[in-house]
Order: sequence, then structure tokens, then C-alpha cells
Amino acid sequence: MAVNSVFITATDTDAGKTFISSLLLQGFSRLNIPALGVKPLAAGADKQGQNSDALLLQQYSGIALPYVQINPICYQAPVAPHLAAFNEKRHIDEKVLNNALANWQSLDAERLLIEGAGGWLLPIDDKRCLADWVAEHNLPVLLVVGMKLGCLNHAMLTVREIERSGCKLLGWVANCIDPEMALLEQNIADLRQRITAPCLGVVPFAPEQNRLNELAVQLAQSLAAQLS
Repeated sequence: MAVNSVFITATDTDAGKTFISSLLLQGFSRLNIPALGVKPLAAGADKQGQNSDALLLQQYSGIALPYVQINPICYQAPVAPHLAAFNEKRHIDEKVLNNALANWQSLDAERLLIEGAGGWLLPIDDKRCLADWVAEHNLPVLLVVGMKLGCLNHAMLTVREIERSGCKLLGWVANCIDPEMALLEQNIADLRQRITAPCLGVVPFAPEQNRLNELAVQLAQSLAAQLS
């Protein structure tokens, strides 16, 4: 079974990567498309050493895997992972990431959603960013734009860096995280005009469950179309 892999990044921490990834997983489930959501690297864990974002991906994935396979590298403190790695004296081993990717891509999933940590240029050591790993594996990218004041700059900087890396930007999702954002529609229209890749959907702030279910399917269909 062919696996279409997508790396999901965002304009910033708390822009909604996990929320959008979970929606996509639910949408693929409703479309009867086996999909797997994973988080290669996370910082911020509970007493069991598990990250809440990774647990949500595990919950909504159409393929059941043990937690450690969903999130192979996790640090306790909710800080930048490379700083957590230094404090815990446990470096971020890219061999672990490579092995995990090979394993995920060998499974019976038609869609593999690989959720990043933080923003696009998240450091993993003194010289490299997670984006370098994404580019080396030629993973196409989906960008989640957290709609708030300042998002135009954040989005355009991120798009520029994704393109500079050589990765393909499949599209972007406008995730409305600030219910009081001024000129929301104008900001979304501005981004549509400036970003060449298509907007795959606009997710309003705290939609009702029925609307959320509709959005999940719409996003999954839009992403599938870009992968075909």
C-alpha cells in the first residue's frame, strides 16, 4: 500500500498543529482512508513520560501503535527540545528519527501525518533544525497558520523558508485561534493572495461539533487532492 507522507508545521507554537492534525485524522477515518499521525520529537511530558499532543495523535490514528512508536523522542520539560536535550543529557539522535520514519512508511497506512514541534526552524542541535531533516527526506509540507495579530509576517517568513529548503508546500490552513482578531477575513484574503500554495481550509474558533465533523472531512479531502 502506497503511503503519502506529509510534514505538518506551523507559524508558531500553539498555532494549532495538533488540532488540525487530529481533524485530518478524523476526516480520513470518516472517508475510510487508513491514516497515521505521529510526532517524532516532543518536549513536555506527563508523569508517564508522554506528551499530550502525541497522545491525541495516537487516539485519532486509524492504525493502533504503542506510544513510543508514535513519539520516539520525548523530553520532560515543556521547553525548546534541543535545550531540554542538553539539560537531560540526552541528545536528539537523528538515527532514531530516520528509523522511525522508515517504520512508519512501512505500515499499512495510506496517509502519514508527521507533526513537527514548534515552528519550521525548530533547532535540534547547535547547527541543525528539524526542517533540515524534513528536507533531506523530501517530505511535502502542510502549514498551519495561527490567525492572530502578526500572523502575516509569521506566515510569509515560514513560506519563504519552506520554499528555500526545497520542500514542496502542499497548502496551508487558516486556524482561527483568536476570537477577537480584527480584520480576520481581510487577513485570510491577504494570505490567499500572497501564498502561491492553496488554502485547504479555514477553521473558525471553537466551532460546534457538527461543523467540526464537516471541516474534518473537507480538510482531509482537500489534502488528499493535493497528494494525488
